[in-house]
Amino acid sequence: MGLHELRLRNFRLFDELDFRPDPNAITVLLSRNGTGKTSVLEAVFALATASSFRTSAASDMIRAGEALAEVHGVLFHRERRVQVDMTLSRGVRNTTKRMLVNGQRPRSRADLSETLPLTVFTPEGVDIVRQGPEHRRLFLTNLLTDVDPTTGEVIERFTRILSQRNALLRALQGERPTTSQHDELEIWTKDFCRESERLIEHRTKLLDELAPLVSHFYRELAHDDADVAVTYERSWNGSLADSLRRVFDDDRFRGHTTLGPQRDDIALTLAGRDTRRQASQGEQRTLALALRLAGHELVHQTRGVDPLLLLDDVFSELDPMRGDRLLHLLPSGQTLVTTASPLPKGMSPAVVIDLTRVSS
Repeated sequence: MGLHELRLRNFRLFDELDFRPDPNAITVLLSRNGTGKTSVLEAVFALATASSFRTSAASDMIRAGEALAEVHGVLFHRERRVQVDMTLSRGVRNTTKRMLVNGQRPRSRADLSETLPLTVFTPEGVDIVRQGPEHRRLFLTNLLTDVDPTTGEVIERFTRILSQRNALLRALQGERPTTSQHDELEIWTKDFCRESERLIEHRTKLLDELAPLVSHFYRELAHDDADVAVTYERSWNGSLADSLRRVFDDDRFRGHTTLGPQRDDIALTLAGRDTRRQASQGEQRTLALALRLAGHELVHQTRGVDPLLLLDDVFSELDPMRGDRLLHLLPSGQTLVTTASPLPKGMSPAVVIDLTRVSS
């Protein structure tokens, strides 16, 4: 599995770009800041996830002054050629996104994960440790579908049911429900509790498999034997159905469901310390890298494939010692690295590309 070709049109600052990385080894994008290195990784990420790791607004990915942006990728699964296409169309009020895999619309995010699993680490990647729980939940969601694309169906059912329950809560406008509204809410709440337990079962199983790998990579990166714990943290105690009944008045005034997997978190501790608040920046960055490397390895162990690895200016954020250790821990398979600095000693890329010479 590997990305053989990437073509961009009106994406970010690029008018046109035709990019061919090595499909089995390290390709380095080495050029000064402001030449679009991160945008190339963002385009690859968008083909795999239908989203961006830099923005929540799809319109940001369209070149200024243009109405249409295109990203085309060609990859191979053994001997099978796969083409993934993304088109972004800027409208008056919103931007339309269209994804195709070999000319067919993917049914879900999981279909894209099955086509192009990847791992990305950026300077902002440390947010998974030090920022809010939404960063850790997104990591869980993406990793679940990368490890087992069939879990995408569970995630989509949960998301749909949560949306329906929230829509009904908003419709109440803080008032007591009528009999018919109460009955409808009971149905959605029952479905919500059932799908919540299914989703949590997948999440906790994943973390059980991930935790020892995180510990391993943290030790290797930091040369520190401190105990690393990765545990699931629910947003309620006891029965979810009972908890939802207790907070119902709050939910109807707020107009959304305040308890459930959509509010859960991952507790990350280092030698018993909460890394969200009691770890140094170096410890947080090392743990964030360990989480990404562990997820990458888990996908490899489970599916027998090497996800595409994207490293955006990572080595400039690490001290030389941790940088050297990361080099030795890089997994096999295709890796795209961006840097404006000289390459770390010990890195032997198959291809080095200067974007100032190939972009327009």
